Amino acid sequence: MRTRLSRRHSLKLLGAAVAAGFLPSLPFIGAPVLANPPEPGNSPMLKKSLGNADTTLPVIGMGTWRTFNVGSDPVLLDARTQVVKAFFEHGGGLVDSSPMYGSAPDVMGYALQKLGIPDSLFSAEKVWSPAGGSAREQVAELKNRWQVERFNLVQVHNLTDWREHLAALQQMKAEGKLGYIGITTSHGRRHRELEQIMTSQDIDFIQLTYNITHREAEQRLLPLAQEKGIAVIANRPYDGGSLIKGIQRRGERLPDWAKAECGCTTWADFLLKFIVSHPAINCAIPATTQVVHMHENMAAGSGPMPSASARQRMQRYVAAL
Repeated sequence: MRTRLSRRHSLKLLGAAVAAGFLPSLPFIGAPVLANPPEPGNSPMLKKSLGNADTTLPVIGMGTWRTFNVGSDPVLLDARTQVVKAFFEHGGGLVDSSPMYGSAPDVMGYALQKLGIPDSLFSAEKVWSPAGGSAREQVAELKNRWQVERFNLVQVHNLTDWREHLAALQQMKAEGKLGYIGITTSHGRRHRELEQIMTSQDIDFIQLTYNITHREAEQRLLPLAQEKGIAVIANRPYDGGSLIKGIQRRGERLPDWAKAECGCTTWADFLLKFIVSHPAINCAIPATTQVVHMHENMAAGSGPMPSASARQRMQRYVAAL
C-alpha cells in the first residue's frame, strides 16, 4: 500500500533527501562571466507558439535543479532572488522546478514574495512518487511552496508512475486547475516509452535532454512533437554545466564565422541558440546561481538565429574541439 504525502513538510524532506543523497554539490551551472553583461530589454527575446495554441513562450527559460536547493540560508535566498529578478527583467517566462530539487520550490516562493509575481511567469512544476503520494496532493503542496494560485504547467517527473499521475493531471486540467500537462525525461533515458506516450496520450508538453552534443531526440521525438503539436522543453542545455565549463577550461574561442552565420558573440549564444533554433524546441532551461550568467543566458534568446546550414556547421565545429 502506498503512503500518501499529506503534509508540506514531508514533501520537502523527501525532495531534500533525494537531492542530498544522489546529486553532487556544484558551485554553479551557467555561462562564462561577461566583462560587460547586456542590459535587460535591449533586444526582444524570441517567442514561440506552444504547439497548436496561440500562446507564446520566451525561448530561454530558467531551471532550478541543484542551483536553487539552498535551504533557508538568508544570504543564499537573497542571492537567488536576484537571479530571478534578472530573469524577469530580461522578459523571462518559464521557470522549471520539482519536489525532487530539495528546497527549490520554497526558494521560488521566497523570491516571488520578495519581487511580486510578474505577468510573464510561466510556472512549471512536476509530480513524482517513488515513495507514494497523489498528484492532486503534490500539486497542492507545491502551490503552497511557490505561493501561487495555479501552475501553468505540471509534468510527470521522469515518467514515474506516469499512468496514475497523468490521469489525475488530465482531470485537473479539465477542471481548470492546471494550464498544461506534460511528461519529462533526461539524459536520453526511456525515449521509446516517451514516444509511446506521445502517440497514445493527450499531453501538451514533453521535456527532454537536447543540446549540441546530445541530439538523440532529433531522430524520432522532435519530429513526432511537431506532428502532434506538443511543445518541447530542452533540459541540460550545457550538459549539466560540463559542456560550457570544459570549453572555458580549454580556452576555446568562438569561430570567426559564429557572429555572421549564427548571431553568436559568446559561448552561451552558441550553445543556446543552437538548441532554440530547432523548429521543434520551444524553450531551453539553463540554470545558474549568478546574475551575470543569467544576463548572458537571456541574451542568447535575442537577435538572429542560426539557419539549418549554420546549425550543421556548429555541430561539426563542436565535435572537432
